[in-house]
Amino acid sequence: MIVLDTSTLLFYLFEPEDLSLTAAATIDRADQLIISAISIWEIALKVKKAKLSIPLSVVEMVQLLQRTKKMRFRSVDVEIWLENVSLEWHHKDPADRTIVATARLLACPLVTSDQEIKTFYHQSIW
Repeated sequence: MIVLDTSTLLFYLFEPEDLSLTAAATIDRADQLIISAISIWEIALKVKKAKLSIPLSVVEMVQLLQRTKKMRFRSVDVEIWLENVSLEWHHKDPADRTIVATARLLACPLVTSDQEIKTFYHQSIW
């Protein structure tokens, strides 16, 4: 089981050639790919504000993900919010903090190209 951050999810779906070789191999080998629900929120906001363009609607993207056998959504629940605010990390992005909190609570690797996340969360893979 691994967690994908938002940009990794977008690369995986729409630009797999932008994944590192290690990230691509890790994703291929994983039995489960965990997506925090906050990633869907983050993508939808960026699409709505025209800061991100994807080749299908967010609803269609979610439906595609739901049909992917090893893909699992993780809701943002009270446990994750509490982990989020307890992180000893001065990162203000709520989505990044929530994704890291999710990976920590699941005690699993996080696939990310984000250098700030990789510096903080040592189970990061890229």
